[in-house]
Amino acid sequence: MQFTPNEKRVLITLNELKESTPSELAGSSSLNPDALMQSAFLLEEKKLTVINESITKIYTLTEEGQECASNGLPERRILSHLQAHNKKITTLNLKSEFPPAMVGISLGWLRRKGWATIVDGEVIPASNVAPDTGADEAVLRTLLEGGAFKEDTHGNVVKDLIKRKLVNVTEKKLRTIKITEKGIELAAGLSHAEDTEEIVQLTSDIIRSRKWDNIRAYNIHAPVPRAHCAKIHPYQRLIDQMRRILLDMGFTEIKGEIVQSSFWNFDALFQPQDHPAREMQDTFYLDSESELPEYYGRVREVHETGGSTGSTGWGGTWSKELSRKEVLRTHTTAITIKYLTDHPDPPKKAFCIDRAYRRESIDPTHTPEFEQLEGVVMDPGVSFANLLGYLVEFYHHIGFPDVRFRPGYFPYTEPSVEPEVYVDGLGWVELGGAGIFREEVTAPLGIKCPVLAWGLGVSRLAMLRLGLKDLRALYQPDINWLRESPVCVGARGEI
Repeated sequence: MQFTPNEKRVLITLNELKESTPSELAGSSSLNPDALMQSAFLLEEKKLTVINESITKIYTLTEEGQECASNGLPERRILSHLQAHNKKITTLNLKSEFPPAMVGISLGWLRRKGWATIVDGEVIPASNVAPDTGADEAVLRTLLEGGAFKEDTHGNVVKDLIKRKLVNVTEKKLRTIKITEKGIELAAGLSHAEDTEEIVQLTSDIIRSRKWDNIRAYNIHAPVPRAHCAKIHPYQRLIDQMRRILLDMGFTEIKGEIVQSSFWNFDALFQPQDHPAREMQDTFYLDSESELPEYYGRVREVHETGGSTGSTGWGGTWSKELSRKEVLRTHTTAITIKYLTDHPDPPKKAFCIDRAYRRESIDPTHTPEFEQLEGVVMDPGVSFANLLGYLVEFYHHIGFPDVRFRPGYFPYTEPSVEPEVYVDGLGWVELGGAGIFREEVTAPLGIKCPVLAWGLGVSRLAMLRLGLKDLRALYQPDINWLRESPVCVGARGEI
């Protein structure tokens, strides 16, 4: 069996120590740590050494943990105060004698530990006397004094202390290198071998001298570490792909402000002022207002009576004050409708891919902020058939060959459809909404020809394309998922 000089040196030294840590073995063999571990791993492949790894958790007190270990946990200090007074004390009185934040923390833990109850705002200590030192207090004291504790005995206690940000935990990887029986046998024959320096890089002098004996041998069949190239985030890559498709279809990209008035976000789109989506539970309202455009009266008239559109409107009294309230845009349609109002001369083909905001509870399919894509086409000659054609073309380019439509309803389009695409394993999946802007939307804003409009939730489409089951994965820094995601998917598979 052939050995490099470094392997010989490690094996001879390890035969004397039998088992050692990398730092100790590096010092004894006069090798730098990197060269040592490289040789140790090579010897392990030859079954001459065994490298064991273990993870040790190291617990330390935070600054707040040190204060609690020295002066007592907040609940212990409140309990001592209650026992000293031997009477009921209201929570208001406690907050006047202790910091309110400390009292708030203490009350929850007093109840959880059974040390006190709260009845009608009064804190009543339990009849049974609490122990002088609880398990969590013992752990804090041990860490303060530099001691150790058994994790299996105090595991749940330590988890609570970590959640309370009183204790920090870090992990330390420990390695030990041990010689095998086979290694001991071979090391005996190497004990008196000549220890010469290993040549790891060829130079012109070495080539001319033709001294090849100590050149490091390389195993060309040995596995190499996987290289992870830099690449665009899969979600951003998909957004860029959609942008390129629309630009190639002749659309112009537009942008707009995140903060919009209720006029542009709702009223200009003929959304009634008592619509549930306009409630505080669904929309982020700001403590600010904006001025209305000079033609807001025409929008008000359409809402109240239908104006000259032939519609009956929504009835009731339209509120100028409600229309002026500013919101975080709930959809990017506010951007496209304002763009058409500012550019009423046809033809126009525009799209917007940007973020929208809604008061959604976070779950696998909903987040309070998300990306949305809106597209509009304004031209005297367009029809509903053209709208369906644009949608089919877009979805085909994005990777969905099977597309169908079913009737839908939206306050600002008529007729309206909901496009669906077929996904293996899921069946038909709805991916947005589309329609032709109603006259109640276009007429008050001075738009005099048909407008095709459509939009989709980009993040939902990304879930389907990337095979995700949880929307939140798009925004989490999961480095392994980012590394494994293909750069692109072509006709010959993933790259």
